[in-house]
Amino acid sequence: MNYLIGDVQGCCGALDRLLDKIDFSASRDHIYVLGDLVNRGTRSLETLRRLRGFGSAATCLLGNHDLNLLAVAQGVRKSRKGDTIADILAAPDREDWLHWLRHRRMAVFEHGWLMLHAGVVPQWTTAQTLQLAGEIETLLRGEALADFLPRMYGDQPARWRNSLAGAERWRFIINVLTRARFVSADGTLDLVSKDGADAPPQGFCPWFEAPGRATLGTPIAFGHWATLGLINRPDLLALDTGCVWGRQLTAVRIDAGRREVIQVECG
Repeated sequence: MNYLIGDVQGCCGALDRLLDKIDFSASRDHIYVLGDLVNRGTRSLETLRRLRGFGSAATCLLGNHDLNLLAVAQGVRKSRKGDTIADILAAPDREDWLHWLRHRRMAVFEHGWLMLHAGVVPQWTTAQTLQLAGEIETLLRGEALADFLPRMYGDQPARWRNSLAGAERWRFIINVLTRARFVSADGTLDLVSKDGADAPPQGFCPWFEAPGRATLGTPIAFGHWATLGLINRPDLLALDTGCVWGRQLTAVRIDAGRREVIQVECG
């Protein structure tokens, strides 16, 4: 059986309860965790240990909090108030954990679902989204990462161009895959607003409602946007249900012919 799981963010206790509730077996089942594995919850290192221990039975995507950990570890970004990644940074085998994180995925397409942490822009097709995610995966695993991390943060460029290159190209791709919520009709990103889908900035809409979106028709599952709550549509699954804020951790079974939502409280 195959399950998608929303943002865990270091809430290892809730993850354990959710896996117990679905009777997860690494020899039989597969989980896809949609990014933000760590941070804000109290057990970030334990969460990584749990997920890594499942081996090939767990596909873990990277979210903005996971990339933040890499930047803090590199010394190019200070740990912020509320960050709970000190246990990873202080671990004697921290470099092994950072190496493991750098080899996670940015997006996958399996079982008929495009899976990513945040969103896409209207111009990107499914194939292009996977190709661009692959560029970032190669960057994360290579020697160029150390030079890029100091330039990873920023809201510009705000709109995709095929001619984007170097740090600007990588920054835009990362912003879309790990931070996107609202876009304009021409694909311009608004990376400031964190409101729900019913309160977009003027001239913007949720990325999944963008007119002419090239991925329309491809079912997409994502996390990142806790104020949305659960969205469970045939073509769209929003699975960040605010576990780290005291709400629920959500899994959805996606096997052919069956859709099942499973939740646990994160108290």
